[in-house]
Amino acid sequence: MSANTSGGRTRLSPEQRRDQLLGMGVELFSNGSIEEISIDRLAEVAGVSRGLLYHYFGSKQGFYEAVVRHAADDLVAQTAPVDDPDLLVRLHRSVAAYVDYVVANEQGYRSLVRAAAGGNETLRQIYDEARFALTDRIFREDAAGDLIPDTPATRLVVRAWSSFAEEAVLSWCEQPRGIDRAGIVRIVADALPALVAAAG
Repeated sequence: MSANTSGGRTRLSPEQRRDQLLGMGVELFSNGSIEEISIDRLAEVAGVSRGLLYHYFGSKQGFYEAVVRHAADDLVAQTAPVDDPDLLVRLHRSVAAYVDYVVANEQGYRSLVRAAAGGNETLRQIYDEARFALTDRIFREDAAGDLIPDTPATRLVVRAWSSFAEEAVLSWCEQPRGIDRAGIVRIVADALPALVAAAG
């Protein structure tokens, strides 16, 4: 869908304008907490009125939730497995993409984790849906169960591993302890098959 221009100013379709506002919200979200996103500042940067923001999102909370969902969808998309016949290679590359995403959006990602734990059911649901998408595709990628058989035990292990991965990467961002990017990727990625093996 192309944008029209009028008098040198780009006129966006409603869908394009909404996407633009969400993109700006995610950019602000990546540099601070979700509560710090200023509707006034976003409206000023986007060159729109506060009323238009409320028209698209209903309320300030509706805007926050839409921004978090947009960020979560972006995380899932950016960490999609690469096309490689080796599941371990796909796992390592997905973890590397996850590390890169967290590094690039550290403050916003921490804010998402805090918001999900803070009692807001909608934000918690968005967070859980993103984590489920990240872990469930591991089983789809290994449909034959060559590395990770799809059993109740391994489902439990993979979910626990996702919590470990999140905590390990956030802790590493805060204090690398002499571990470089390749090192944290290796630690997180290699932990999964080891945990699966331990679960029998």
